[in-house]
Amino acid sequence: MACFAVNFVAHALVEVINTMSFFRITLMRSAIGLPKRTQGVLKALGLRRRMKTVFYPVSHDVAGQIMKVKELVKVEEVAEPKTKSELSAERRPDPGFFIERAAPR
Repeated sequence: MACFAVNFVAHALVEVINTMSFFRITLMRSAIGLPKRTQGVLKALGLRRRMKTVFYPVSHDVAGQIMKVKELVKVEEVAEPKTKSELSAERRPDPGFFIERAAPR
């Protein structure tokens, strides 16, 4: 009976990990002139300059930090975090053209 319970708990834990979501937090406004405590929360989140984006797993601790700086950040819930190169590619504008083949020389 105990083995079944342990196996069930482990299986439930795997499902939770697979369905885990993340906060995508972007600093939209600067913390200049704000109290040191607010600046400390941003520093703890890893948000040092405007338009910086960080990803954190959804948890009560992170949600509490977000609530302290909610006026300064934009928060979205995403399924998986993106790498730095994926974020820069996402911001890059479409060139408006594409090269089918190089011109003969």
